Amino acid sequence: MNKPHSLYIGLMSGTSLDGIDAVLAKIGPNGEASTLDAVSTPFSPELRKALFELQSPGPNELHREKQAGNALALAYADAIHQLLKQAHLKPVDITAIGAHGQTIRHQPHLGDLAYTHQTLNPALLAEKTGIDVIADFRSRDLAAGGHGAPLVPAFHAQQFISPKHSAVLNIGGIANLTLLPKNGEVTGFDCGPGNMLMDAWIQEHQGNDFDQNGNWALQGKVNEALLNTLLADSYFAKAPPKSTGRDDFHLQWLQEKMGSENYEVEDVQATLLHLTAHSALEALAHHAPQTQVLIVCGGGARNTALMNLLKAKAPSFFEESLEITTSDLAGVDPQQVEGLAFAWLAWAHKEKRPANLPAVTGAKGPRILGAYYPA
Repeated sequence: MNKPHSLYIGLMSGTSLDGIDAVLAKIGPNGEASTLDAVSTPFSPELRKALFELQSPGPNELHREKQAGNALALAYADAIHQLLKQAHLKPVDITAIGAHGQTIRHQPHLGDLAYTHQTLNPALLAEKTGIDVIADFRSRDLAAGGHGAPLVPAFHAQQFISPKHSAVLNIGGIANLTLLPKNGEVTGFDCGPGNMLMDAWIQEHQGNDFDQNGNWALQGKVNEALLNTLLADSYFAKAPPKSTGRDDFHLQWLQEKMGSENYEVEDVQATLLHLTAHSALEALAHHAPQTQVLIVCGGGARNTALMNLLKAKAPSFFEESLEITTSDLAGVDPQQVEGLAFAWLAWAHKEKRPANLPAVTGAKGPRILGAYYPA
């Protein structure tokens, strides 16, 4: 039997390729989770470059991917060692690590040949940490006909219980919504690009990894014609279940949409900021118009300009007032929500509890997620 409370570590390195979030979680017998400690560590320039280059086809991919998976496992292990030292704990104190890995391909639309691939060497991570590792969470859902994503809505449903019609908007590289009606089925889907295009554009033109507080976007003006062109992409009109990633939204996609038109670079950044806010609110209004509270988490919750824009645009989409807040008010740092979610997914695997939501992913039924790598 599980102890009344067990300690798990959740690891997340998202689509933005900005680094690793390692979260130490206390999880109770019914899955109630809280964060005890956390560390964030940046990727080395070499690892970030290797992972970014694997997002597109290239020479000798198999070798490069395996090398990157090993390097990511070592980087994860370093983050865990930092976290254990900071929390004054030993490996024996931790029940298991939930490790997402780094998504480099996501192709859920290929029927029986559908796949998703998160690079990582979980066996090496178990060896280097001395802790059991649960990884490869998406494959089982895909095998059951689902998209394997998003996986966090089941955790959101437990963590963000509310007496109101609520929704959770996670803005990482990709943005996803979890819809939490007062009485009804929990649903969710990827609603479009989150920070990914903004990060790619500022990296291309200013050499920065991200737009701090949206300050560069605020120097530009939204180009409505370009915004409408971006919003016309077929992904936004697809009905859930649906999921996306760098396979769909990337710098080349943006450049193709821009065509030969000359735009001020800061105006493009402003337009991408509006794209993220508009696509999320439009999807929420279409699928859950009764929503009263929107809880924002992920790195986008720390983008002041984006949060202000969501609040400014909301009245255009909702007849009733929409309260927009961050997961801070629910006791979880926005940057730590996904790490905490993967600690919870590791707990669910250990407890042999299904952790996918078929209404979200499109799977044939509930499935136990993840593969186990003993220390």
